[in-house]
Amino acid sequence: MKQLSRPARRAFLVVHVVASASWLGLTLGLLALGVTATTGTAAVTVEACVRGMKLFADRLLLPAALLTLLSGLVLSLGTPWGLARHRWVWAKFWLTLATTTATAFALRPGVDSAVAAVAAGHPLPDAGDVLMGPVVSLSAYVFMTVVSVLKPWGPTRRGRRLRAAGRPPRRAEPAPR
Repeated sequence: MKQLSRPARRAFLVVHVVASASWLGLTLGLLALGVTATTGTAAVTVEACVRGMKLFADRLLLPAALLTLLSGLVLSLGTPWGLARHRWVWAKFWLTLATTTATAFALRPGVDSAVAAVAAGHPLPDAGDVLMGPVVSLSAYVFMTVVSVLKPWGPTRRGRRLRAAGRPPRRAEPAPR
């Protein structure tokens, strides 16, 4: 992919940071609602919390996750960091892909089953359905944020090969988040 111009790179970086922060914030909101639902004694409180979680999961999480994934992919391919040149970029890509997939196929169905049970007048079926998804997601997002800031682990085998092949070094630019 051709290198992004400076204005395009900055625009994609802003989109990526805002989408990532939104995904992190939504997950914190899910966690707060999940904790309230599992510790709440009033049925109306539990139902309001799981319905709020459903709104977040159905309408907001997946678009934020996909925007984070796509903007990160464009940034990695359109900047000198590359997708497979540095281990930290590679790790973030796979972890973002995994958490996006988990959001679509594990977190959302868990929240949906909790809403169905509570709406039918049953107690919350399993605290894991409403707590584990947000806890795991939050841990992954915090880890990815730390990796974005610290940029550990050095180049991948491909990155070392490209460097050894004598490709001219490119100017280091701020890392995509």
